[in-house]
Amino acid sequence: MKITFVKKIKSDGKPCQKCAEVQTRLEQEGFINKISRTVIADERDPDSEGMQLARQYTVDRAPFFIVEEEGSEAKIYTVYFKFVKEVLNKEASEKDTAKDLMDNNPDLDFL
Repeated sequence: MKITFVKKIKSDGKPCQKCAEVQTRLEQEGFINKISRTVIADERDPDSEGMQLARQYTVDRAPFFIVEEEGSEAKIYTVYFKFVKEVLNKEASEKDTAKDLMDNNPDLDFL
């Protein structure tokens, strides 16, 4: 299995905050060694590898993961905890899952 982690550099040259959070989680939870490679989607360079991958897989948010297994179509994950659960086989806490859901759906709000 090959896992590509795509993180973004924003147009002002700063790293994406969510991408940095996910990078930290990968490191703290010991998953960083499962990542085959990390690619940068640089908003200042539409031809950067990460921007090309985003177009290829029709992804409009970062970070995202591309999971490739021999004989199967690549799977794209834009939600960290779904990626962790389905690919790395680890359950996320309910609190972390809710936070990730809210972060990825700004139109939702708590009641």
